Amino acid sequence: MPVKLLKRASKTSESETDTARKVAAEMLAVIAEGGERAVRDYALSLDKWSGEILVSPDEIEERTRPIPESVKNDIAFATEQVRAFAQAQRRSISDFSVESVPGLLSGQKLVPVNVAGCYVPTGRYAHIASAYMSIATAKAAGVKTVIACSTPFMGKGIHPHVLYAMKVAGADIVLTLGGVQAIAAMAHGLFTGKPADIIVGPGNKFVAEAKRMLFGKVGIDVFAGPSEVAVIADESADPAIVASDLVGQMEHGHESPAWLFTTSRALAEEVMRRVPILVAALPPTAREAAGAAWRDYGEVLLCDTREELVAVSDHHASEHLEVHAADLDWWLSNLSNYGSLFLGEETTVAFGDKASGPNHILPTKFAARYSAGLSVHKFLRPLTWQRMNREACGIVAQHSARISRLEGMEAHARTCDDRMAKYFPGHNFDLGPAVES
Repeated sequence: MPVKLLKRASKTSESETDTARKVAAEMLAVIAEGGERAVRDYALSLDKWSGEILVSPDEIEERTRPIPESVKNDIAFATEQVRAFAQAQRRSISDFSVESVPGLLSGQKLVPVNVAGCYVPTGRYAHIASAYMSIATAKAAGVKTVIACSTPFMGKGIHPHVLYAMKVAGADIVLTLGGVQAIAAMAHGLFTGKPADIIVGPGNKFVAEAKRMLFGKVGIDVFAGPSEVAVIADESADPAIVASDLVGQMEHGHESPAWLFTTSRALAEEVMRRVPILVAALPPTAREAAGAAWRDYGEVLLCDTREELVAVSDHHASEHLEVHAADLDWWLSNLSNYGSLFLGEETTVAFGDKASGPNHILPTKFAARYSAGLSVHKFLRPLTWQRMNREACGIVAQHSARISRLEGMEAHARTCDDRMAKYFPGHNFDLGPAVES
């Protein structure tokens, strides 16, 4: 039996991107021309911010001092979980060298980027977790300078809790900037004199488009879109928990897709009954976002077998993927396209978003088919090197000369010839026929 759509989304992830692309392109062009003055103009017109852009250590200390110790402890705990996971990732990869031919040493050296820009959104919600997710991971990778940006909150500078998370995570420079102007400022090194080598962090559709357009001038983490959640569930799943987890992610925004893939029609129908009730019980901001997301982007697909569920799930390549089904090891072995995987009812996306350790900055809009979420790997460059003695040179040069001439590249071949003539005078080696044209 073919897969059945019990609820179909009326919109797709591309439905709302055209306007964002036009706005971001125009703003980036204005900032490229006008520099810091243009950024200040946008900060004033869009965020009503006319204060200092660079946040001093004294200001950070003053504005975070009143935060209750219980809040500081929660932020410190979550930051340490992310830092520990990132440090473990860093230990899992290493420099190496190998002698593939006697006398030929080649290797890899892991070198962090010099400057990382970390964007922390503060719009509908103050995204405290996004600060330590990006900053602590960059520092664990060994990045020398981490620049953190966040939008002014209610006209009073960066939200104090976000500012404290930036401090605990180890930001070197903090800028009170949001939106496209923040991304452009980090890319061009405005206010800091340090252009970012890579820019990471989630944001709205305008931020996402700005990062996409600047990719190439700077590196970026992922081509990000609205947050996504998918739940795989069989007949053993609890529909109340499944519905709760779907709604839990849809409060991110009006355009946040939520998918349920299941082999149980009864569970699907019960989840679809419960979701609107849970949405209606949310506070106004979350209720409006989650309601629109479920109406426009929510889907429920009914499959016959778990193999069909895997195929459907891998096709959607969800940012967050929960599995509420028997035999969790089987799902871990067979699923391949997701940003981050949450196995079993005991874990949930909210844990990964806030405090369990693995990073919550993840690929969306099908990008999980070919990329992973933010990790220390994004900040590290596996640079290669080689060294050889003359005996190894004599072996490699012959092959290189002949291949160069097969390709028609005579100048390449002659760099090999010259070494052979210098190191092995009087010897007659087969270096291939010279290129004539």
